[in-house]
Amino acid sequence: MGDHALYLSKESVMKQLQLIIYYLLISKLPHSRLNMIFNKIRCWYVCRVLKIMKQHQENYFEDNVYIGNGSKVTIGEHCHINENVFIQGANIGNYVMIAPNVTLLNSLHNYQNIDIPMIKQGGVENLNSTIEDDVWIGRNVIIMPNITIGKGSVVGAGSIVTKDVEPYSVVGGVPAKLIKRRKECVES
Repeated sequence: MGDHALYLSKESVMKQLQLIIYYLLISKLPHSRLNMIFNKIRCWYVCRVLKIMKQHQENYFEDNVYIGNGSKVTIGEHCHINENVFIQGANIGNYVMIAPNVTLLNSLHNYQNIDIPMIKQGGVENLNSTIEDDVWIGRNVIIMPNITIGKGSVVGAGSIVTKDVEPYSVVGGVPAKLIKRRKECVES
């Protein structure tokens, strides 16, 4: 039993080292606009070393993407994750485009009891959002915890998503509201 505990400890240390390398070096490489080799290195690292993204030749994973400790993030294939994206926790499908400065949250603060300072009330964690296949999330969007963005949907730039988005919807605003359905656009 002692050997098994030691093995888990070594595994934990390796995971920490991988994350340190990611945050100190890999995530700081220049944007792919400078040279595509930087994107290839980042994609190789998040796919093969951190194992949070499925391998695909068309993946993009730009600079300065926050992934926490990686345990609450899964990303499908042929995804484009742009610079300065903050992923606290999410399950991201295939063919997803995430513009710069998007925030995907997975925790909330408790604030209901007015007799206790909010900072002492704790919070709720592990409320990962789900981004289904073929979704486009515009620049500066905030997606609150435990939200599902349905397949084929578009979230307009600057939106704050507080409720689930049905498949093939175009939403926008604060809070995000239905603008139109993509299927209706095709049928018109």
